[in-house]
Amino acid sequence: MSSQAQNHEFQEWWNKQRGFLDKPDSTAFLAVEIRNPTSDPTVDKGHTRSARQLSWLWLLKFQQLATSLAWLTNGSVSLLRTANRRIATNTTDSPSDSSASSRRLYRIIKLFLFLVILLLCFELVAYFKGWHFSPPSVESAEAAVERVYAKWLEIRASYLAPPLQSLTNVCIILFLIQSVDRVGLMLGCFWIKFWKLRPVAAVEYDGSESVEDYPMVLVQIPMCNEREVYQQSIAACCVQDWPKERMLIQVLDDSDELDAQLLIKAEVQKWQQRGVHILYRHRLIRTGYKAGNLKSAMSCDYVKDYEFVAIFDADFQPGPDFLKKTIPHFKGKDDLALVQTRWAFVNKDENLLTRLQNINLSFHFEVEQQVNGVFINFFGFNGTAGVWRIKALEECGGWLERTTVEDMDIAVRAHLCGWKFVYLNDVKCLCELPESYEAYKKQQHRWHSGPMQLFRLCFVDTLRAKVSFGKKANLIFLFFLLRKLILPFYSFTLFCIILPLSMFLPEAELPAWVVCYIPGLMSILNILPAPRSFPFIVPYLLFENTMSVTKFNAMISGLFRLGSSYEWVVTKKLGRSSEADLVAFAERESDPLVETTNLHRSCSESGLDVLNKIETTKKTGNKKRNSLYRKELALAMILLTAAVRSLLSAQGIHFYFLLFQGISFLVVGLDLIGEQVS
Repeated sequence: MSSQAQNHEFQEWWNKQRGFLDKPDSTAFLAVEIRNPTSDPTVDKGHTRSARQLSWLWLLKFQQLATSLAWLTNGSVSLLRTANRRIATNTTDSPSDSSASSRRLYRIIKLFLFLVILLLCFELVAYFKGWHFSPPSVESAEAAVERVYAKWLEIRASYLAPPLQSLTNVCIILFLIQSVDRVGLMLGCFWIKFWKLRPVAAVEYDGSESVEDYPMVLVQIPMCNEREVYQQSIAACCVQDWPKERMLIQVLDDSDELDAQLLIKAEVQKWQQRGVHILYRHRLIRTGYKAGNLKSAMSCDYVKDYEFVAIFDADFQPGPDFLKKTIPHFKGKDDLALVQTRWAFVNKDENLLTRLQNINLSFHFEVEQQVNGVFINFFGFNGTAGVWRIKALEECGGWLERTTVEDMDIAVRAHLCGWKFVYLNDVKCLCELPESYEAYKKQQHRWHSGPMQLFRLCFVDTLRAKVSFGKKANLIFLFFLLRKLILPFYSFTLFCIILPLSMFLPEAELPAWVVCYIPGLMSILNILPAPRSFPFIVPYLLFENTMSVTKFNAMISGLFRLGSSYEWVVTKKLGRSSEADLVAFAERESDPLVETTNLHRSCSESGLDVLNKIETTKKTGNKKRNSLYRKELALAMILLTAAVRSLLSAQGIHFYFLLFQGISFLVVGLDLIGEQVS
């Protein structure tokens, strides 16, 4: 009764309002009202204002809608033109898709695509025949097609759905276990923040010490054909606030391009003339990639005079006080092997791809590395921006060339020998993120195939190691199985295989909370260490599922020793970390050094001498272009086909997830997410 009374009152008000607005002199009357609101107290001014506000409100909404439609139309047209041009100009696949394991996976996906399209056509016929609402039986079927559909219903209910449901349940259990692990890591991070736990050095170098109080430090910069960034890394290491006679810098150049060798050698000679102890090393036989390069450098006779070794990749630029912030942590801790620092990215806002990478790596450093470092004194060495005790490297066997993750290999062996690690979250080292999807994909393939190679090689050694059972369990079940094997397995299987299949086999159910709610919650947890990235939470969730095909392929190739797992490709960088960035970082993060500005200025002047040579070499090099990725495009078609099928069953959440996930695969398959080459 109360709702009817309210509707009646609203109707009376609306009729009165319409009659008021329809008066012939209402316009003039309203004009007088605006000039002198108090001239006629009998006018219902509240109704007048409400009518005009309502008109303006609808006009504003219409304008916003028109603007949004125009933006969507222009964006769609631009996207279609780019996709059409890319398809027309790409006749071959990306080089990263040319390996045997990748081609094998692509053939399986292509067969899967053929099956789902065939099933979709079959289901569309059944839908328009009305068989979805009243399923036929084999006995009651009249037409041949109806009998085939009835038989198909029996087969999928009795033989196909049960194993799919079992696989679904297994993946859901793995998904929940991994989610619990992620929540546990976040709770550990909150505990560290709440109690302000952080490693504390036993001593500090404030400049009042004598030169003999500083330990001997070896600095290594391995590089290979990285002419865009070599100057920055060499300059950053040469201006370290550390006594020159207590530090030696090795530039380990594995370049096979003669012009790159000449440029790097000239840069080393320039710093030698300024009194810096720096050496240039070039191997004639380039075996073992980065591990072989580091192993060769550690075999020099003079290395025995040094106690610690700091390692920086070619695109890393440590602050001038890097050694003063890391070396003191070794004092009084004879069982400490490694001090690892955090990476800081100068190009994290360059494009959508770098923003999404920043979310992942922020969680890795802020949560995974920090929690493991505080509570168990072990984590995977990141291969750069860290300082090792040389004695620890020698005791655990040194650098080995048996995998593509030599950094994780040396860390695991050192852990099994009883050494401890320290992670410094507040010491940051500038570096770059790969800006093209091609470079990022190659990097992720190496990062996910290498751990499986290492797991096969060190499994028996882990069981035989003289460490506690807890450390063995953590290394096998958490470090390797859960975070390196299970994560890519269930991510690809659950969201790229089971989910679209469950649309065609509805007897196997995939709950909505698995598709939407839990992944959304995990994405929120992942993005907390990078709060500025919250607007990208949906693209992040979709992109992580899209990358699962690359990570799954890499994991399988590493686990079963397929050929592509031993491919070691240098991640190309563009030199975004300029010298100005380095100077600004030094001024912001530490006390400025008197010599820093002059040294960087001289470095810039030296760079002008070789600028023309660099540009000439770039022009003669291979022309860059965006690629097409067949596996991602095929999976996009599978997911979009499954989205159409989900409409027939009116599954809302599943439809939207499949639709947007399919679009995500399509964007990545057309190489529209990273650096765009004109």
